[in-house]
This record gives sequence, C-alpha cells and structure tokens, in this order.
Amino acid sequence: MTELNGLQAVFKQSTYQLANHGTRNIGVLKKAFEAMADEKESDIYGTGQVIESFQQKMAAFLGKEAAVFFPSGTMAQQIALRMWCDEKGLKTVAYHPLSHLEIHEEDGLKELHGIEAVHLTSWDRVVELQDVTELGDEVAAVLLELPQREIGGQLPSFETLEQISSYCRKHNIKLHLDGARLLEVTPYYEKSAAEICALFDSVYVSLYKGIGGIAGAILAGDEAFTQQSKVWKRRHGGDLISLYPYIVSADYYFNERSEKMGHYYESAKRVAEWFNSCTGISTLPKVPVSNMFHVQFAHSKEEVEPVLVELGQETGIGITGYVKERNSGSCYFEVHMGDQYEEIPEDLLKETFERLDQKMRQSFGD
Repeated sequence: MTELNGLQAVFKQSTYQLANHGTRNIGVLKKAFEAMADEKESDIYGTGQVIESFQQKMAAFLGKEAAVFFPSGTMAQQIALRMWCDEKGLKTVAYHPLSHLEIHEEDGLKELHGIEAVHLTSWDRVVELQDVTELGDEVAAVLLELPQREIGGQLPSFETLEQISSYCRKHNIKLHLDGARLLEVTPYYEKSAAEICALFDSVYVSLYKGIGGIAGAILAGDEAFTQQSKVWKRRHGGDLISLYPYIVSADYYFNERSEKMGHYYESAKRVAEWFNSCTGISTLPKVPVSNMFHVQFAHSKEEVEPVLVELGQETGIGITGYVKERNSGSCYFEVHMGDQYEEIPEDLLKETFERLDQKMRQSFGD
C-alpha cells in the first residue's frame, strides 16, 4: 500500500471533509445495489433492458435522439471526434489548450486516430466567439469544455455559446460538448441540460465526476451518430460482456444528485467567499460559476502544506488532501462541492476559516 504523506493522511483521517460526496470505496457500489432485485438481468455486449433503458433516459434528459453508454469519457470523446473527422474527410479539430484530450490522454487522438489539434485560445482564459471565427486552419469539429476545469471551472456566457453554435452550423463545423460536468453548470446558466445540449451536435457527460457513480460516460447525438459510435465502441473494446455495475451506480446517483446541483453551486459561492477572506488566499474564479473552483495561495507548496496539516489536526476538517505547485512562488488545489459540506457544523466551519486566516497571517504576515 502506498504510504500517504502528511497532508493526505490528515485529510483522510479527518472527521469532516469540506468537498465532494465522500470516500470512493466499495460502499458506494453496495449502496446503489441495495434496492436492486437479484433476478434483474444484466446487459450483454451492449444490449439488454438495464443498459437500453438507461440510455433512453439519458437521451431524453439531454434532449438528443439517442445516447450510448461508454466505459470511459476518453473513449467516447475520441470516437466522437474521429467520426466527425471521417464525415468531413479532414483530420483536424480545435479545442482549448488545457482540454482533457490535450493534457491527460497521452496524445491518444493523434496516435490512435491520426487527428491533429488546433488550440483555440491561450491557456488562461475561456474560448470566445472570436477564437472560433478567426481559426487559421480549417477544422472538422470544435470541442468546448463546460466548465473549463483546468482554469477553475470558468465558463463563457450562454450568449457566446449560442453565437459559436450558430457560426459552426453556418460553416459546416461540428460542435462537440465535453460536458463531463454538464449538470453542474445548469444553475449558473439557468438552463436545462437539454437547452444547453441543443447548441451541440454531440455531447459527452461523465457519470462519476459530478454525480459520484463508479465510472462510465454517456455519448449522445442523433440516431445515425450514436449507431456509428457503437461500431467504434466495439472496435475500441468498449463492449464488455456486462457493464451493469457501472450503469446501476450511475442511474442510482443520477437520481439522487442531479437535482442538487443548484445547492452545490450555492455552497461553492459561500465557501469561496470564506477562502477569499483569508490572508494570502484567493479563488479562481473569485465567484464560482459552478460547484467547482481553484483555491490559490501566493506561497509555495512547501510553505503552505504545513499550515493545512496543522489546520486539519486542530479542527478535524480536511479542506484538501493535496496541493499542486503552480510555479516557484504559488500553489493551488481544486474544490468540488458535494454532499459532505452539509455534514459540517456551521460553527466549526466558521472557526476553521478564522483559524486558517490566523495561521496565514502568522506564517506569512499581513
């Protein structure tokens, strides 16, 4: 077993944890299966009631003709972009330089599919209409991530999305939504998932990132697109003999948490305000636009970690289990608000942030 460092250990052993839905352990799956009848049949190679009914449910929720369950979002998105490139006969797509495909997939799009990527903007801001209209290269598809995780979950305006969608349709460019955290942006936009997805030709949604399932993803679009995606899913080895453990947990936690996104969003704004009141700490964005944001320190990881360890030991509240170096003089961590926040007594939470401010002042001055 990997030995935990000081901050990880304190976080794991804390009485309360600030964010997320709780520890990802076997209990997550057991809870989802408690209400299931033993005689319910499993799916077999992508067919069967358990998978087909869930796919229909998600298609309706997203406002698309059809949806397909994939074991991973990485597989789903590479396949979506491959199909759009094949349709246009052009192996070029455009997306943000900090897209998941660019920084977390080991060049999978290029190595597996021969697709080249064009970056739409600089790394530190969201994509705007001008970034799309001024593309120097012809592309088969544009991918937009909502929210843009690596820059604190920032979002373009809904008007900007409408303008980009209109431009792409006019110029025969397919628009794909990396909606890994789609549900989490609906409160800010004050739009349903279907209203947002109507602007896109294809949509990917994670079934674990926001709702807390075990794993899996949905890829949605029109009937022809999703039928072809099933062929590519088979080619990629994504048709396991049975996927029902993922589907059952996804369905259970979708039902349990999809209606709570507005609550998580309000919690994020409240907690971000507390962080911003502490010396030497700021959030990105300052006011969150979803349930996620980054907490930034104007000091190095080596300087900040002991402060957070001491805070967790004194209060029993773990605010994070890690800190990432941004550069030699600053660091940050990511926050995703979920069910756990409501378990923390209000007075203890207030005391924790007061202590955090005190410790930052003592360690780094006013």
